[in-house]
Amino acid sequence: MDNLIPANIRICDRSYPMKVNPEDEEKIKAAQKRINDAVDRYKNMYVNKDNQDYLAMVALQFATKVVESENHYEVQPVIEKLSKLDEQLSDLLND
Repeated sequence: MDNLIPANIRICDRSYPMKVNPEDEEKIKAAQKRINDAVDRYKNMYVNKDNQDYLAMVALQFATKVVESENHYEVQPVIEKLSKLDEQLSDLLND
């Protein structure tokens, strides 16, 4: 943790100084850009809201994508099928 570098993240016109791993800096900057771009889209769609409303909408949008991603890459059914195939192959080889 000694190799952390300072980073100044701006989201919704607010500054968040933090220390990050150098290898994470680009990812954090990309995330900052995605958040601010999404906030700007919501600002254009829904006028007269405050930044907290826009950030809540962005959080819901991103959380929905995470849930979709988790459901899309569900590995448990694949593991179960592979286990059954393994059992069947073992039975065939032992006969």
